[in-house]
Amino acid sequence: MTPPQDTTNVASDDAQVGVQGIVHGDVYYYAVDPDSPPEKKFEIGVRFLEGGAAGRALRLIDEALASDYITNRVCFYWPLAMVSGRTRRELSAQEAARLRDSDRFLPLTGDDSWADGVRTIRRLLDAAEKPDADVRHLIAELDDLRPAERIMILRHMELFLDGSIKDQMWHLTLRDACARQKTGSREDRVWKFFEPEPAAPEVRRPELPTVPGPTWLKAVAGTLVSVPATAHIGLLLVQGGRASALLAYLLSIVGGCFAARAGLEWRFRSGRRHALDEAYALTPRLRTDTPPDRYARRIEHRFAYYLAKYGPTGMDREVWLMWTAGVRRRMRDQVADAYRDRGTKVEAINWLIRHRACDVAHRWADGTLWSYRQELATPSRTIVTAVFGTMAFSAGGAWAIGSAVQVSGPTGITLVVLAIAAGWMAGRAWLRIAFERRRYAADWSDYEKLSAECAAAYARWRRRLANKPDDGEMAAWLDCDRKVLLNEALRHYRLKMSDVVAYAFIEARSGSATRARIQGGPWRYRKYDMKIFVITADGVRQYNARLHFPDGTFHDRNRLNYRFEAVTAVHVRQSDDNSHTFELSLMDGQKITAQMIGPELAEHQQSEDLEDVSEVSLDAAGLRHTLHVLEGVAAEGKAWMTPDRRRGAASLDDPGRSSA
Repeated sequence: MTPPQDTTNVASDDAQVGVQGIVHGDVYYYAVDPDSPPEKKFEIGVRFLEGGAAGRALRLIDEALASDYITNRVCFYWPLAMVSGRTRRELSAQEAARLRDSDRFLPLTGDDSWADGVRTIRRLLDAAEKPDADVRHLIAELDDLRPAERIMILRHMELFLDGSIKDQMWHLTLRDACARQKTGSREDRVWKFFEPEPAAPEVRRPELPTVPGPTWLKAVAGTLVSVPATAHIGLLLVQGGRASALLAYLLSIVGGCFAARAGLEWRFRSGRRHALDEAYALTPRLRTDTPPDRYARRIEHRFAYYLAKYGPTGMDREVWLMWTAGVRRRMRDQVADAYRDRGTKVEAINWLIRHRACDVAHRWADGTLWSYRQELATPSRTIVTAVFGTMAFSAGGAWAIGSAVQVSGPTGITLVVLAIAAGWMAGRAWLRIAFERRRYAADWSDYEKLSAECAAAYARWRRRLANKPDDGEMAAWLDCDRKVLLNEALRHYRLKMSDVVAYAFIEARSGSATRARIQGGPWRYRKYDMKIFVITADGVRQYNARLHFPDGTFHDRNRLNYRFEAVTAVHVRQSDDNSHTFELSLMDGQKITAQMIGPELAEHQQSEDLEDVSEVSLDAAGLRHTLHVLEGVAAEGKAWMTPDRRRGAASLDDPGRSSA
């Protein structure tokens, strides 16, 4: 298989192997301080309501009200926050009284779409207390509201309303949920929520040329001795009238210059190719280096995953990983060295690892993965120049040295010894200096090329993530999924909504599904295990399904029915690792469990309170209402679903009654 040509690939499904929970700490969607202005508290409260955390939403909106911040929009959202995800029985007497008197302390000002929504909410609350009320006009009024107001009313009041309006409300709610379940390019955008904010590209900078002081000393001292000695040899040949020897002398100097230059190129190319061969070797050469740390091992694990994912078709995975083992180690070291000291999490450079792994697969496919061997092969011209230059230097030098000794005797011998010894020392030192500078120039060229490629990939990836959904959109899609699954359960059991005494949801992470959240918000999962508890006169109907959230599809459905008397206990168990598990015990010893929050709860920003994270996550998962319903069933059995008990004392039109 030829890997996709766009190297900004998407990690599909639960591909983020080993990834801890993603916390979008750079998104201030839910950020609010105690001293924030009331309008800010209200706006964040609305966001919490849209995100499904009605308890936190009501608290913030109440704080805004306490500062006398009252607008028609506040009048609209306050009752929705009060009743969201709750039945009338779940309201305390004080809460019911506040809701009943809301028109007194939440007066409307002017006439706008928010005021129309408030009036509709108040009429719905009144109609819910009158079983024989004609609600056709009210339903038509609700349907005529702006989509924004109608959607919020249907979403947050559907559980609270009862009586003759129940079936009509459910019809509108289901129609709205089916229409909105896949809107907003859901399938193309949900995966982006689970991608962390990418860290800016960093490439390991090449090491600066390092030449020890003794090497410079040898180079300078040897040059200061060898150059005068060599020049004096030439002067002796001139004084002795040895024209042929003088020509050989000049030939040796020219040949030496050409040999040195070509030899440096030859040695550099062969040395660099040998170093890359060692780096890309299938098995590393035995070395005494420190083994890779945990950070580097996690990076290598990601490289292995993506190399295997985008490897060639028809090649065994293990064989492919074996062939690219050296490449993987080299890339691991480069990336780890570039980011380790910056404290960058591996999740934030997942895009870079994926890009570079895909680049390896591309180069394998087009045959350029090992092209450095051809690029660093020494040209024949360079080899010939080095060989013939060395021959000219050696032959001409020998002739000139012999003639100089004949002309000046012992003086010539001394000069020759000095020239050879000092020249050898200076030549080796200068060769090392030149080699190190050439290495740095080549490394810098590779650095600039790789930096440009990574910067381009980073820009492409940022563009891909530009329309990442916010938490409110994620919550709205999830709410639509709930309604669609509930309708599926009702159709299976052949029930109308008016046949349902109560229902409740439990939403838990499915297996090791990828998870993410915005700072201050609840956890969202790529896959959910969803349980619906439908309470009817005949008992409890439980409908389970696995939700694949990116496309809103349900899988692995199963059902369970039991009598009221079969429910013996309902509770949430909190473990030492901060995980929260819902447990429903039946009389036959069977336990129905769901992990509401896993150990990932501990992965929170320093600015967050652990209890706040827990509260918001459990609230958004529907635990508050579910516990109320199932605890009532466990405690009272069938008596819980009688009309008087269900209606309770939190009546909106009878202030003299109190909660049961």
